[in-house]
Amino acid sequence: MLDILSGVNLNIKAGERVAIIGVSGSGKSTLLGLLAGLDSPTQGEVLLAGERLDLLDEDGRARVRAGRVGFVFQSFQLLPGLTALENVMLPLELAGFAEPENAARELLTRVGLGARLTHYPRQLSGGEQQRVAIARAFAMKPAVLFADEPTGNLDSATGARVIDLLFDLNQEQRTTLVLVTHDESLAARCERHIHLDAGRIVDHR
Repeated sequence: MLDILSGVNLNIKAGERVAIIGVSGSGKSTLLGLLAGLDSPTQGEVLLAGERLDLLDEDGRARVRAGRVGFVFQSFQLLPGLTALENVMLPLELAGFAEPENAARELLTRVGLGARLTHYPRQLSGGEQQRVAIARAFAMKPAVLFADEPTGNLDSATGARVIDLLFDLNQEQRTTLVLVTHDESLAARCERHIHLDAGRIVDHR
């Protein structure tokens, strides 16, 4: 059996900004998936907000994540049949927010997309789609935000603007940020670095 991660011992405190770095195939995205409860470990413990994710089934892990966790992915993960406004409104509606449209409009305006509310993902540039994804991720004011190579599909200038936005919102909402990246300059903006190599932590500072 192939071990993707081995001997990983990690504690992330509330409010920290942590970068998980390493070359492609080092296990970064796998570690992020375990920390977020998207995947289950074959052995070991994973705790999120004091709950043992490794003891829960998929529905149980989803319950723990609900309202506590936000995600930003390299591939944006927007629903193509929904407008920018509807994509941001969706998690708010599912959580029973009283005025989801107002909250979504405010966030999209905050990320510079106030004039693009009714546009569908296919009508938006990559940078605009990622800004919608960031607005959606912060809509629930999550305690923890997981970001997996959030600028991986963007050119350097657009990526820099998106990252500025991500860190601005992170600071405003005091969200714990766990960021997977191979970009050293991006990692430098985080307080802690977890360096993975072949599924093991080789540097932790």
